[in-house]
Amino acid sequence: MSEVISSSRGAARWYLIQTKPRQEARAAEHLQRQQFDCYRPVKHGEKKRGSRAPAEEELFPGYLFIHMDQASDNWYPIRSTRGVARIVTFGGMPVPVKDELIEQIRQRLLAPPAKVSFKEGDTVRITAEGFNDVEAIFLASDGDERAVILLNLLQREQKVTLPVSSLSRPQVQA
Repeated sequence: MSEVISSSRGAARWYLIQTKPRQEARAAEHLQRQQFDCYRPVKHGEKKRGSRAPAEEELFPGYLFIHMDQASDNWYPIRSTRGVARIVTFGGMPVPVKDELIEQIRQRLLAPPAKVSFKEGDTVRITAEGFNDVEAIFLASDGDERAVILLNLLQREQKVTLPVSSLSRPQVQA
């Protein structure tokens, strides 16, 4: 247990906060008012019907990240902050989240979503591990990043949902 404390002393690290149901934005707002650096990963989607603003979807519903120094920052106000349920701990101690993970999440959210360039009935090749070079029929897109395909498994056709990034066009042999 002392390894966790000693490895994080003197440097601010990211920690995980559990929020009350559907109060991630409220918790982040109130923590930022207390001068805490928070990160609430959200994915911006299409406008909801009847709304003027684009919809925000929580990447991790019920959680947000807070950047703190475990040794010098005061943790007590966090527990009584509106919208916060608790600090996520293991063995009674908050465990830091790697900075690299936070950076990967940020980069992934900044990257443009994969565009579906297939039409219904197109033949596609699955490039995902376990399905290497298996061909299927594209049925429909399921959101921005997923596709529904028709796969022939053991002489039966099965509908399967896969990430669009795991599909490619079959190469034409000359």
